[in-house]
Amino acid sequence: MSEARDNAEPNGQGGRVLLALIIGQLGLHSAMAGLRMAAPLQTLREGYSAWSVGLLMALFAAAPVVLALHAGRLADRLGYHRPVRIASVLCIAGMSLGVASTFLSGSAHFLLLCLAATLAGCAANMGMLTIQRTAGLAARDSTDRMRIFSWLGVAPSFANVVGPVSVGFMIDLAGFPMAYALLLAMPVATLWSARQVPVITPAPVQASAAGSTAWDLLQAPGMKRLLCINWLLSMCWDVHAFAVPILGHQSGFSATTIGLILGTFTLSVSGVRLIVPMVAHRLDEVVVLRAAMLATGLVFAVYPIARTPVLMGCCAVLLGLTLGAVQPMIMTTLHHLTPDHRHGEALAFRSMTINASSTVMPLLFGALGTVVGAAVLFWGVGAAVGAGSWMARRVPGVRT
Repeated sequence: MSEARDNAEPNGQGGRVLLALIIGQLGLHSAMAGLRMAAPLQTLREGYSAWSVGLLMALFAAAPVVLALHAGRLADRLGYHRPVRIASVLCIAGMSLGVASTFLSGSAHFLLLCLAATLAGCAANMGMLTIQRTAGLAARDSTDRMRIFSWLGVAPSFANVVGPVSVGFMIDLAGFPMAYALLLAMPVATLWSARQVPVITPAPVQASAAGSTAWDLLQAPGMKRLLCINWLLSMCWDVHAFAVPILGHQSGFSATTIGLILGTFTLSVSGVRLIVPMVAHRLDEVVVLRAAMLATGLVFAVYPIARTPVLMGCCAVLLGLTLGAVQPMIMTTLHHLTPDHRHGEALAFRSMTINASSTVMPLLFGALGTVVGAAVLFWGVGAAVGAGSWMARRVPGVRT
């Protein structure tokens, strides 16, 4: 079932609904981001190997790869409130397992943290798909949709600061049990904010669409190209997070300097997403995608030879501007290519490509980086994303 656009639609609620959606995503994502910091740290302090930490981290992204399509269909069928409540309960359960793990040791301790990571990953993914779907339906037109997705895109960046920083402070102040308890409270904000989102009455799906399959959705004009573009750009995020610490270490930078370079990138991403709503009416999604992909390829070509902190910081700023700008464009185009009653399913496909990349690519980069070096990784991925910009020419534009 899809939701009737003429019944209690979020459009008329304006900023209040958008703020509720941002708070909802912030609550779930902050909890997951905090757990991604606390669980590996606790695991290492218990004497586990780096391989165990790698397995634990992979579970945050691996579970959503398997469950994303089901979560997207659930959002299409049930709307906003029930999926968000399910996601919040899953997140609270995961954080509760984190609290319980602090009272155990050995394999039982590690097993609970693995389950906590799986639940937190599933919860954040289900919540994200549901919130993004509702945000897309809340827009009046493509320009408004671009603005909404730009504002919504700030939430994960902010959550990646709120979660780890608050948890790190709480670990030092009161230990791991209280840190997990703090994370447990964050999904409560998501449950509270859901009360500010109007209930939208489901409407029956047309008979011709009732038997549609996931493969049918992929056959929509431009859909596979857009997902391929999304994967290329997602790979850029992964290789940047992987290779910058290596390049910084090879150049003799301190850990603080490397952290500042990565932090500059995050601030740049957030900054451009604050700017996009102001100029959305002047932007064409396909043009921005093509320009951003070409610019990303150029930045990746320069990054490995920028051997000073200032030059690498400049590259981080430019890369943040290009990669930060494309997410609202991809989301707007994705909604344009798919019918309302299948937005959740389409968003799930996008989520699957991102999470699959985040799961597999670091392992591949590790193997390749050992053989060819981090610089060659930058150049190879940069060439791929730059060459891939031709695909964006054949994606149906929202404004055409």
